[in-house]
Amino acid sequence: MALFDLPLDELRTYKPERTEAADFDDFWGKTLAEAAEFDLAPEFAPADTALTGVEVYDTSFSGWGGHRINAWLLVPRNAAGPLPCVVRFIGYGGGRGFAEDHTVWAAAGHAALIVDSRGQGGAAHHAPGATADPDGGAFAQAPGMMTRGVLDPETYYYRRLFTDAVRAVDTAAGHPAVDADRIAVSGGSQGGAIAQAAAALHPGVRAAVIDVPFLCHMRRAVEITGKEPYAELVRFLAAHRGQEERVMRTLSYFDGMNLAARGRVPALYSVALMDEVCPPSTVFAAHNHWAGPKEITVWPWNGHEGGGGEQLRAQLRFLADLD
Repeated sequence: MALFDLPLDELRTYKPERTEAADFDDFWGKTLAEAAEFDLAPEFAPADTALTGVEVYDTSFSGWGGHRINAWLLVPRNAAGPLPCVVRFIGYGGGRGFAEDHTVWAAAGHAALIVDSRGQGGAAHHAPGATADPDGGAFAQAPGMMTRGVLDPETYYYRRLFTDAVRAVDTAAGHPAVDADRIAVSGGSQGGAIAQAAAALHPGVRAAVIDVPFLCHMRRAVEITGKEPYAELVRFLAAHRGQEERVMRTLSYFDGMNLAARGRVPALYSVALMDEVCPPSTVFAAHNHWAGPKEITVWPWNGHEGGGGEQLRAQLRFLADLD
């Protein structure tokens, strides 16, 4: 790895022109209104685990199109509630995994809703998923979601996934153990992109923890990095010559840079200056457009792993300071 992007002093002021279409807000308003026509119908079934300090619920709710989305809800046992809640989203290719993977939030006194990513979690080196993407025609697909339906924003995969995220916030807010006024969204990489979108699109989110986010300033990303998953878009465009502007128009509805401009709540970002998966300039493009209070932690000598456990400590302190 090496420093390959803009110098840090330029990154701190890097604020490229946004790319959203004129109907961006109408598109998302219509999308979320359509989703709201389906009963959320949350289900919380007690899960059998060996965790003695945490109550775990195998959770499901209706996401985009009424499709059932799976999640884990973890609540500190015997805690006086209602509690602040972290709605946590998963990185690219992964699923919700096992409840035991996510106990840190409950250990810090939060309820936590760990949300599956539809159609993901099917690769051996990732946490398993348990949610289909019916419109995509595949269950727990191995990584390769970037071009699914990419020629039209109405059919693009991330329209469904971001809508699921908004509905997940509603699900958390409706549980009696959760304080609906203290819901934060969190995630890294793809999970950071989803958290960013949920915070921008759901008025009930209290704060956002956005770690080395994916899906930001996407046109630049595909031009300066050859790493996966952005390389999926490059391969698609190499095969489908002449579709560039159509693809870029679709991506603009899901670009974190455009969504960040709708974010109003406190946000903690992180960026790694040697990150070739989510290049630093793309992260700063979103951070610098975030319209609410914000801060960013910079890891100069790290790649996509970012700050690891040190960043997690910063996130826990950030959330504690909100209470």
